[in-house]
Amino acid sequence: MRCRRKLFRTQQVLFTDTDNAKKALIIAPTAILPRSLRVSARKKLLGNLEVGIARRSRLVIIAHPKSGNTWLKVMLTRLYSIRHGIAQQDLASYPALADRNPDIPRFAATNGWYSYERAVGDLLLPEAPDSEFKHKPVVLLARNPLDIAVSWFFQFTKRQSAHKQELINAGIEHPVDRTKIEMWDFVRHSDIGLPSLIDFLNYWERNLAALDNTLLTSYEALRADPGAVLKQITTLMGDSFTDEEIRQAVEFGSFDNLRKLESEGFFRSGGLTLRNPKDPESFKVRRAKVGGYRDYFSAEQADELEELVRTRLSPSLGYNDSLSAQTNSATV
Repeated sequence: MRCRRKLFRTQQVLFTDTDNAKKALIIAPTAILPRSLRVSARKKLLGNLEVGIARRSRLVIIAHPKSGNTWLKVMLTRLYSIRHGIAQQDLASYPALADRNPDIPRFAATNGWYSYERAVGDLLLPEAPDSEFKHKPVVLLARNPLDIAVSWFFQFTKRQSAHKQELINAGIEHPVDRTKIEMWDFVRHSDIGLPSLIDFLNYWERNLAALDNTLLTSYEALRADPGAVLKQITTLMGDSFTDEEIRQAVEFGSFDNLRKLESEGFFRSGGLTLRNPKDPESFKVRRAKVGGYRDYFSAEQADELEELVRTRLSPSLGYNDSLSAQTNSATV
């Protein structure tokens, strides 16, 4: 029964989400290849697919996993679907709405850093040849790397697909065994831990300056005033929405609503699909807490991680001051 249910869900995705169907048609046939050939083939083919998605999209969102890019895509999709009278239940397969409705723009969310997603990132570099990518609206969605680090640990160890994990591991010197690694070792010492997250944010902040239609915003800004950020992004795209349209999109994208929909298995494709209903830490909509990383470390560990951020992260991203405020608050 469980196998039939899983097959049915797969068929639903294939028939409702063109990009996921293409991805499945890459993953399945290459599974029989030896690891080195499998990794090489998937990186190239999935990279081409990722570039194709970005090319057809009106907006490119650069964000490290667990920075709120799925949340942002859902709210933007809901915003445009409200404008064009598309029912809320149609968002069950929100990545596929653009396939069926030409009025709904595509939003490409990519890290531009790990595995095959680097193919898009390379096209946005200052030294890359001029192309349509360099003139598209591009949003860098930053987040405090300490909060990313904790959520990234849960994503990598509990939600990450096997093929994506394999590709990420193939690109680092010390592969991560998600079945054995503990949070502290993942965050502090792994090749995809906090130092890598800091490098990611510095890298994209620096390269964003070479593009001509960009916005640097953050998960924290989205949490504080999601409506204002949606207005900024849609203005960047050349569109405008009423306050009521934005209010409805924000309401749909609220933590409580998305958490409820995910737990009910509402989403049939995309990053919000339910993985393990018995494990709250495996949920995509997990905590949404700014500064929540301190709940997972001792005071000494948190101090060490914060010092690493202070000394290595670009101050213009704005997180150094917030770390100082948190430290002062903790010592009062």
